[in-house]
Amino acid sequence: MTVGELAAAPPSLRERRRAAATGEILEAAERQITEHGPAALSLRAVARSLGMTVQALYHYFPSRDDLVTDLIVRAYDALAEAVQSAVDATAGDTTREGVVVAAEGYRRWAIDHPERFQLLYGTPLRYYAAPAEGTTTQAARRMSAVFERELFAGFTTAQLAAADTGGLSPSALAYLDGLPPTGRDELPPPATALVLSAWGHMHGQVVLEVFGHTAFLGDHQAEIFRMAMRNLVKDVRGRIPADADAATSGDGAKEAVRSR
Repeated sequence: MTVGELAAAPPSLRERRRAAATGEILEAAERQITEHGPAALSLRAVARSLGMTVQALYHYFPSRDDLVTDLIVRAYDALAEAVQSAVDATAGDTTREGVVVAAEGYRRWAIDHPERFQLLYGTPLRYYAAPAEGTTTQAARRMSAVFERELFAGFTTAQLAAADTGGLSPSALAYLDGLPPTGRDELPPPATALVLSAWGHMHGQVVLEVFGHTAFLGDHQAEIFRMAMRNLVKDVRGRIPADADAATSGDGAKEAVRSR
């Protein structure tokens, strides 16, 4: 059998059974998180809900950390899918900003799945440490890529490299330049700085709402959020020069040159 035939071979019965059992375990764990919160996650309770022993569960997930890691990846994937689906649903609608729509998709998923959102962004689970540059990091970057694409659509690399970062130090820009790419190839350091700042503002507002701190706004929370996101996008894009020629005199260009 050739290498190509091996690659195209369907999964064996044993592999299919393992995949099905793994999926059932993850779904049971997600139900437990939804009912009791991430901190209450118990392998024993998950196994009991499936009519299996903890020892049998360890055959699929050797440790709690392995299970938590897969749960985090699934949550990030679901969040990224929700964000992308929101953008796709308004494709071609020139009255809606893609990045604002993406932010609203992010907010809606967080509100609909507060416990899974808490697993991603709440108090870290005790004794759990995500693998460095592992699957959780990759999943988070897939989600970030959607926002980068929508936020910087239509801008050239030269424009992004000359973005005004408000006097961010050359050492900070140099550090950002060394970070792995998450979306559209490699972003210039000033653009990465803008993404991080924008995400912090967006995420912070979502966190406040998910955990009930903006409940006093009642039915107007979505409207206030949309206004905030529109203002945020206006500010970010206002820091990017209109053309590459004008960019050469911008603060971002000078900082980028000094950081090299």
